Amino acid sequence: MNQTVYEDYKYCMQDTGRLYVGSKYTFAELLEAEEVSFKFRLTVQKYILPEADGEDTLETHLYYLEPGSFLVKLYRQMKARIKVNIIEEKKGPFGRGKKEYVTRQLTIEQLTGMTKEAKEACGLVIQELSVSKLALMGL
Repeated sequence: MNQTVYEDYKYCMQDTGRLYVGSKYTFAELLEAEEVSFKFRLTVQKYILPEADGEDTLETHLYYLEPGSFLVKLYRQMKARIKVNIIEEKKGPFGRGKKEYVTRQLTIEQLTGMTKEAKEACGLVIQELSVSKLALMGL
């Protein structure tokens, strides 16, 4: 029996200022992934896992995050930005609308400020979480 493993959006990249983590990682996989920064894994283990399930993906965790929770304050402290795809309607030259996905960067406040109905209406899909390395080292 062949079992396919979904590996799209399971990545970790770094540049000089930010750490980028794909949204399809579960928290258990994040803790085991060697390519993920040690400090980020420690932050996940110490602060995020007590309030989340290890089998939750980063995508579902961020999608259903409550606006006033401790984790929103934590992500704000890490200067988190969330890359999302949303459906926007583009007007053509003859007034006909065409819907297409557009990539946007949202802050944690913008993401949690949207209601579940608004997220569903705009077809929100979370792609990645990026955090500031300097802010991460300050935790």
